[in-house]
Amino acid sequence: MSNFRAFRIHNDDAGYRAGIEQIGADALTPGEVLVKVAYSSVNYKDALAGTGKGRILRQYPLNGGIDLAGHVAASTDPAFREGDAVLCTGSGLSETRDGGYSEYARLDARWTIPLPQGLSLRESMILGTAGFTAALALVHMLDNGQTPALGPIAVTGASGGVGQLAIDIFSRAGYAVHAISGKAAHFDFLRSLGAAECIDRHALAFSGKPMDSVRFGGALDNVGGAMLAGLLPLIAPYGNVAICGNAGGIAFDSTVMPFIIRGVNLLGVASAGTARPVRERVWQHLAGDWKPRHLERIATREATLDDLPDVFARMLAGDSFGRTVVRVAQD
Repeated sequence: MSNFRAFRIHNDDAGYRAGIEQIGADALTPGEVLVKVAYSSVNYKDALAGTGKGRILRQYPLNGGIDLAGHVAASTDPAFREGDAVLCTGSGLSETRDGGYSEYARLDARWTIPLPQGLSLRESMILGTAGFTAALALVHMLDNGQTPALGPIAVTGASGGVGQLAIDIFSRAGYAVHAISGKAAHFDFLRSLGAAECIDRHALAFSGKPMDSVRFGGALDNVGGAMLAGLLPLIAPYGNVAICGNAGGIAFDSTVMPFIIRGVNLLGVASAGTARPVRERVWQHLAGDWKPRHLERIATREATLDDLPDVFARMLAGDSFGRTVVRVAQD
């Protein structure tokens, strides 16, 4: 195989740097499945890793990109044949192994997911880790008894990628979604995705009481910190709060009262290392009964490998909206 293009990240005696390079297949981390990458996506972790603003990678050098979708170019695992459409999210990509910002990538067979019927490669990367995280949260909530009858689901950080996809996914699954965001200018867009109500984060006053009047049946919280502490007293008996982000801080001040009086469950959503059977379950939902209706609206930008530095800068500056799909090669 001739050399190919990759967005590669280094951290050595010459400093932290990243950019397009020509590399060969022998430079890729080991794996049974060689994939010709068609699409990837941009997540906040990708922006941190690609700029050095966050310590995401555990070894260097590596190709960036925590998501990828493409076709199998070669495989030593009999479960995958040349030409098969596959995807991978998390699973060590751009952390301990080369990621999706490359024309080719090698994957462990155990983390390689056949593209489910009902999704295109591009659609799978509009979803990517963000959509997978939102759907994984719903799976955990369902496994803990969440039903639409408990009341509306609050989605915090609703203007972000996870938030937008969560609105679409949860509403598709039959839940009324109340979107909480500090960006009121986006409320009409969030309603168009399926939000039954939009709540301005700046106008959301929490009483500070250990228990308060029930307002939500459950919540998907992308924020943490004071937001999580404020939500817990408002959750219906036996409702669930799934936490998947910490934009508002990693610590929160609360009491045990919501948990022992109302039986509220606080569920951690760790998408990167999700076991394969659960991964397959989530992706089947995303390709079927939970497939968002507004993927093309949520995908507000399509970028190339060369565009990545600009995309990262805009994301870290808070000047991005919706999901960015990275076209690595043609389908």
